[in-house]
Amino acid sequence: MRYVMFVCDNDSVGVPMEDADPAAWVREMDGRGVRLQGARLRPGSDATTVRVRGDEVLLSDGPFAETKEQIGGFDLIECDNLDEAIEIASKHPSARFGWVEVRPLWEE
Repeated sequence: MRYVMFVCDNDSVGVPMEDADPAAWVREMDGRGVRLQGARLRPGSDATTVRVRGDEVLLSDGPFAETKEQIGGFDLIECDNLDEAIEIASKHPSARFGWVEVRPLWEE
């Protein structure tokens, strides 16, 4: 089963780069063959929010939510079950100072 992991953090929490660096986690998960894809996202200040109301396309700069907590990256993983996905997410460094949301994909 495939899951997406939304890797989230709080900009107001100062975390040393060596604690936040996911390189070791990426190597481990790539070695296990469970990480299919992943990437860091640019800061929320680089986001554009798109809404359509009627026939009008409305754009706004920045993220949808006005919060210091933002999605900082994502990973697509393939696991046997939710328990394995949770185990993988719990090893991500962001789980220690932010959080990781694990969500299954709709499989067709």
